[in-house]
Amino acid sequence: MGVITRKTRREFLREAACATAGVAGTAVWASQPPAAASAASASRPNILYIMTDQQFGDAMSCRMGTRYIHTPAMDSLAETGMVFTRAYSPNPLCMPMRASLFTGRYPHETGVTRNAYVDMKPEHVSMGLYFRRAGYETAYYGKWHLCWDQNDPDTHGFDNMTPVVAKGLDRDARTAASAAAFLRKQHDKPFLLVASFVNPHDICQYARGQELPCGPIGEAPPPDQCPPAPANLEPPLNEPDSMTMMRKGYHASSLFPVGNFTADDWRRQRWGYYRMIEKVDAEIGKVLAALRDSGLENNTLVIFTSDHGDCTGAHRFNQKTVFYEESARIPLIISLKGQTPKGTTDKLVNIGIDVLPTMLDFAGLSIPRDLPGRSLRPLALGQPLSQWRDYIVVQNHMDQAGKVGDIRPALEGRMVRTDRWKYCIYSRGHQRESLVDMANDPGETKDLATDPNYRKVLLEHREILAKWAGEHNDPLVPALLADNVKPIPFIHIEETKKPKEKQAK
Repeated sequence: MGVITRKTRREFLREAACATAGVAGTAVWASQPPAAASAASASRPNILYIMTDQQFGDAMSCRMGTRYIHTPAMDSLAETGMVFTRAYSPNPLCMPMRASLFTGRYPHETGVTRNAYVDMKPEHVSMGLYFRRAGYETAYYGKWHLCWDQNDPDTHGFDNMTPVVAKGLDRDARTAASAAAFLRKQHDKPFLLVASFVNPHDICQYARGQELPCGPIGEAPPPDQCPPAPANLEPPLNEPDSMTMMRKGYHASSLFPVGNFTADDWRRQRWGYYRMIEKVDAEIGKVLAALRDSGLENNTLVIFTSDHGDCTGAHRFNQKTVFYEESARIPLIISLKGQTPKGTTDKLVNIGIDVLPTMLDFAGLSIPRDLPGRSLRPLALGQPLSQWRDYIVVQNHMDQAGKVGDIRPALEGRMVRTDRWKYCIYSRGHQRESLVDMANDPGETKDLATDPNYRKVLLEHREILAKWAGEHNDPLVPALLADNVKPIPFIHIEETKKPKEKQAK
């Protein structure tokens, strides 16, 4: 006999809003009510979602070898699961990505396009609520950076949150300890556990010479003992002037003090970045050890990813937000021991819209019809697929630049990634488009957008973006493509005082 769960007034209002909006599929129990979910819980997998912050997709020793980095915990997941080598952030910035990930919707749908808090729409149901309503025990430990009130589980659905822990432990150590304690306790029903780590985000403070929130990593050795500077250190040939202006603006900001970095400086920066990834890998190892010790490993789906990458010198950028691979492409490993084969897939994935449907699918729950993503379960299980998507679209909103003369540059953009090509278009600049042959130029060293030999490819990708925008109601794209992508100059402004927003540094 199932147990009928008590719904709060807030939940009743949210369900009513979904029905009024004509999105009945949004309710997880459209095909499986909570009572049925409870009865079936014994056969449903637990879900452990592990997330780092600011980790490039290839920055693991299972991808790049052990010469400069060693990540045994991440590697262990790759030994028992599927590695997605072309998985992208929906918007390579913390809050936009997380809002997308936890709702399964594009950033332009959630309204979270920058690191600024907005009110989430009631119909944009959180991952935690989906699983709590389906009878799962829900827990979230670590970095939040979501727009829901962390103290109100009726809005986000996570009943177990980070407790007060003894002083002296860094932030990621506290996250690992809390997650491990949760795993080791008795569970009467399946659970969804999110372990959200901070590192290697400390690379931001490292570039500024600041104290590292997750603890020290030691002194960098001489440059010749550090990893090499990136092969794509310089800006791309024929780079859009909009991106050139953004680089100047970023380097004019105290947030990105790397404008005068030499190749040796970037070598030390990369050394620090890899140490931070190793540091968080050790904490992830503690969580995975608790999973094994508890005897839950064979019935727990583990998903490992990050919210975005870090350029660490690629094209003389650090941090994120830009569409270059090191910023936008992120790790994704899906492991359910004994069911997912060890392997890799190069299928195109938008983590923001695809992970939630994947989790619902593995749990045997209905996927809301209005969610735009696709379940990765067949790919994770190594099942052959006759068709997969031909492209993905990534969004960004760059607004953290300093002043360049009397301009404070800011850009919005869209990126189309197809099997061979990456096409980007921006809201300002004389040359607002870029086109890169990713098959022959994976380092993105030469922009082909103005080359007449690639005009046909450029126009095809414009059409792809226009079609996608029509299907997903993205209001920015028609403006980006207006008048055959006419030049739109940056705005010259007097510096004015703006209302302060809660923004991530």
